[in-house]
Amino acid sequence: MELKTLEAAVTWYVQLNDGASDEARTQAWRQWLQASPQHAAAWARVEKLQQQWALVPAQAALSSLGAAQAQRRDVLKVLSLLLAMGGGGWLAAEQVPYHALLAQQRTGTGERRTLQLADGSQLELNVGTALDVRYDAKVRAIQLYQGEILVKPVSDRQQRPFIVHTEDGSILARSTAFSIRKLAQQTRVGVLQASVEVRPQRHLDRVLQLQAGQQVNFGPDDFTRPHALPADSTAWLQGMLSVNDWRLGDFIEELGRYRPGVLRCASSIQAMSISGAFRIDDTDIALANLPKTLPVKVRYLSRYWVSVEPA
Repeated sequence: MELKTLEAAVTWYVQLNDGASDEARTQAWRQWLQASPQHAAAWARVEKLQQQWALVPAQAALSSLGAAQAQRRDVLKVLSLLLAMGGGGWLAAEQVPYHALLAQQRTGTGERRTLQLADGSQLELNVGTALDVRYDAKVRAIQLYQGEILVKPVSDRQQRPFIVHTEDGSILARSTAFSIRKLAQQTRVGVLQASVEVRPQRHLDRVLQLQAGQQVNFGPDDFTRPHALPADSTAWLQGMLSVNDWRLGDFIEELGRYRPGVLRCASSIQAMSISGAFRIDDTDIALANLPKTLPVKVRYLSRYWVSVEPA
């Protein structure tokens, strides 16, 4: 997210909260919000940061907001204050790593793709995935920077191992089928056929043999205890998101991977339980079905800004 986009969101925020907002200004703000997913994301950050204004002395907050209406220098004061209170961290965290930007293979929001490799191996790429393929005389390697893939390596005449690397470690296989998802702080591996070897980045001498039907999360130092691979773990291949007794907040977060902009769930309803199968190729239909089974409503502030709230 660019700093100028966040600055624009701050400007709109202070203008809409200066006590003099009118319908024309509100409509102009809605048009700005709807113009780009980046605008919606910036607005979400400002709104979430605003929840922390209680941490700021009231006089400083009021003087900044009151003066920011027409003077750019005061908008910058508010922007600096917001960044100091956590916006800078979000900006840093949401910058796409340059390795991912330069990756050989990438998918965007709502895009899934099949990649056939030179040796006949196959990769299924889920949304928001970035990776490099590196084959040489000794090894077949995939570097996964972000996203999720299903790997189907074939037997190699040269007996080269097939390895997938992430920043958390590596997964070694030969002829098997397994899925890998790069999470924020860990990597998740699920084995569909045969077995793989999992090695954390900082302890490559520690090897976990993960069998078919098992799943594990691992970080640079360690891995969790293996557990059963959910039967619906690769439902995304069929364009589905299948959930069984999920928290509504977790479901909304997962559904948000498959649509542009911001999809939010009110904190008061995040603990609600939800089960079912939902199409990820048309998330609006999935959202429209929520009020049919749960006491919630779906509010569209714009095409890129949707909030699930108590009914």
